[in-house]
Amino acid sequence: MVASKDGQIVIVGAGCFGLSTAYHLLRRGYKNVTVIDRSTVLPAPDAASTDLNKSKFVRSSYPDIFYTRLAREAITAWKDTAEWGDTYHESGVYCPLQLGETYTDKAYENDVALGARIEYFSNPDEVRKIFPPSVNIAVPEHARGYLNRDGGWAFASQGIARMMDKVTSLGGKIVPGKPVAELLKTDGRTTGVRCEDGSVFDADLVVLSAGSWTASAFPELSVQEQCLATGQTVALLQLTLEEGDMYRDCPVYLNFHTGFYMFPPNHENVVKLAIHDGGYTQPRECAKTGDVVSTPRTVLSHGADGLRIPKTALRKLRAELHQVYPELAKKPFAGTRLCWYTDSPDENWVIGYYPADENLVLATAGSGHAYKFLPVVGRLVADAIEGTLPPDVAKRFAVHRPRVVEGAVAVEPEVRCHPPEEIVEDQLCGPEDLLPEPSA
Repeated sequence: MVASKDGQIVIVGAGCFGLSTAYHLLRRGYKNVTVIDRSTVLPAPDAASTDLNKSKFVRSSYPDIFYTRLAREAITAWKDTAEWGDTYHESGVYCPLQLGETYTDKAYENDVALGARIEYFSNPDEVRKIFPPSVNIAVPEHARGYLNRDGGWAFASQGIARMMDKVTSLGGKIVPGKPVAELLKTDGRTTGVRCEDGSVFDADLVVLSAGSWTASAFPELSVQEQCLATGQTVALLQLTLEEGDMYRDCPVYLNFHTGFYMFPPNHENVVKLAIHDGGYTQPRECAKTGDVVSTPRTVLSHGADGLRIPKTALRKLRAELHQVYPELAKKPFAGTRLCWYTDSPDENWVIGYYPADENLVLATAGSGHAYKFLPVVGRLVADAIEGTLPPDVAKRFAVHRPRVVEGAVAVEPEVRCHPPEEIVEDQLCGPEDLLPEPSA
């Protein structure tokens, strides 16, 4: 617990949660806020919140109205170009509706109830009109869906870089290249961190925002269940300038039923497509405790080999792409990546004090839907630190909350409930798998 605003606060992790928390604490007058990160380069090239400067989608479509409200607040903040420049692009988000698929229906109702600019499309001809006439869009026979114009996508690393600038301009410190070796304790309470290079950061409060490294870097906390690292599959397409111009005015495509989503091309004419589902785990034994914990496999830990994804996932990505943009499905993939989520069992975030340690706060478990909240999520963490979160919100985010709450509204779609699969190295894709199948 920070007794005064002069206390030393150390935040472990310079991603979405860590930087947003630092920013909101500094705005409240806290004077000694230091953010440290394991990566020597920031924004970290393998962080979920960075994504190699590719796109992150920004949407308010949630069946849980808590997140709909918070997302609309974040979107308002993103639109402030004086603060965020051209980080946010309001392309709109198109969500196809499936018969009997309640997640999207409820998300639609919440968007409408909160005044989002929603357009409903009841047949294939109407759906086609969402997309530029020159684009070959595959539309199912009984297609229906809706377009939320209050949404789109953001340049991932640009948003993080902007937030880093905000933190340092307010007097905060950001120190890269500091992987934490251990939490320092006195009488059971955290008093700082010791890094792998031997350097020590003393603290009155430590905030762990280490993302998908949380459980493996701090196995002594036993949060493997609350903070499960899962790799989500991503592929990239390199378009020509002509193709880029053709697809640039398309909305973000987001299918809650299959988990498939994709973006219009960015300024480099790169298209990102991904699947938001149960993902993959990489179980590894922790040297500290001997516990087996899912641990990220990334470009920093495994070099270029850390970018490979399972062949089955790559085939699924191409099949889903063919169901939306059949012409693009004929192109080779330019690259792949596993984007490492930190999943909680109920997909609510983990924000709050660690039990029995009033000097340690966790702010993590984005569960694949945190980046869009970058401008505002740190406010929730600052409220948790100060003990001012409303009781129902504190209960929602508590570190050791019940695994399943009966009657709770789903946060993420049903496809996310599928259990993750373990990564099998000899089943990861190679260069030949990036090529389109002859029939595509």
